[in-house]
Amino acid sequence: MESIELFNLDLFQGVATLLASEPKIILMRLFLILLGFLLIYLGYKGVLEGLLMIPMGFGMSAINAGVLVWDEETGRQGTLFLDPLVEHTDELMAALQFEWLQPIYTLSFSNGLIACLILLGVGVLLDVGFVMVRPFQSMFIALCAELGTILVFPLALAADLSLGDAAAVATIGGADGPMILFTALILSPELFVPITVVAYLYLGLTYGAYPYLVRFMVPQHIRALPMPARQTREVKPQEKIIFCVAASTILSLLFPVAAPLFLSLFLGVVIRESKLGHYAEIFSGPVLYGATFFLGLLLGVLCEANTLLNPAVLTLLVLGILALLISGIGGLIGGYVLYFASGRQFNPVIGIAGVSCVPTTAKVAQKCVAAEAPGVVVLPHALGASISGVITSAIIASILISVVRQLQ
Repeated sequence: MESIELFNLDLFQGVATLLASEPKIILMRLFLILLGFLLIYLGYKGVLEGLLMIPMGFGMSAINAGVLVWDEETGRQGTLFLDPLVEHTDELMAALQFEWLQPIYTLSFSNGLIACLILLGVGVLLDVGFVMVRPFQSMFIALCAELGTILVFPLALAADLSLGDAAAVATIGGADGPMILFTALILSPELFVPITVVAYLYLGLTYGAYPYLVRFMVPQHIRALPMPARQTREVKPQEKIIFCVAASTILSLLFPVAAPLFLSLFLGVVIRESKLGHYAEIFSGPVLYGATFFLGLLLGVLCEANTLLNPAVLTLLVLGILALLISGIGGLIGGYVLYFASGRQFNPVIGIAGVSCVPTTAKVAQKCVAAEAPGVVVLPHALGASISGVITSAIIASILISVVRQLQ
């Protein structure tokens, strides 16, 4: 009796709201709290990306534990974190005043800014010279690795998703978080939160799952295949800058809906090649890591039980993993095409790097090869494919956005 009175006095509202919820809400909240613990552990152990998964796990656990009663008369529940579904100006201004993550969400997440900041930081770390010395090879693999996006789009339509929702979830196959976030924001605002959460959860698993796919599709003796030693010219910084300026301008001209993404990526590369050391340190350090940290925290906080109990989420979970699986298969098929076209001199494992998720998939390719032949290095080729994957995923996403908006 005493404990019940304490709950009635609202001393332990998190427990009280949990016990007062429907059974499915109780189970989902407990499941997400435990999943948050698991993500923190896997991030700490280095199995998943710690910078993203540790804050995501903390946010996921806290949001599902810290539910309180907003309105005593109606029994409406909420949290002090953020409200992703605010529609009216008055409601937004109220949320900005007392929900502590609402300003970051509204001013950087829901408008795509955080995606652009991450791409800017990633661009500073990229060397487009890997693409420029092997343009055909890199872009061919990257295009093959878009197979998941291409095939899952009609499958999502067949699963009764709307045109915009289908296009947004299909972009998970491109394995590029900022592109998925940006596309879902424009095409699928109602499912924007679960699509983004599902995408980043799966992207965090690619490093652990893709090696099994590589071992399944590529025999051991082929995985150990050394790349032939070929003399490649050194690409000068001026050439890289010209390439970035031209690519950004042409791609923005052709696909203006994705212009912020192209600008951010190629501007980062130009900062790197212009030897602007101080700016390069800022964007590749505090900006990139800060944006990634808050992205993880916001994704965790968005994993609220009621949001993820949307019936469409199960469909998103299935389609998302299917898109990444098919893209990985497509990349390896592209690797096999080059393997046979080169007279069995090209290591097809490099194909997995076409699934952009840069530089994770390039590291996966090198790790899989090094496990069979420690002295074999395929990382330069894999980085070229991975960087090309960023470009192709932005192009495919912009095409989907343009086509879907016209059809709608």
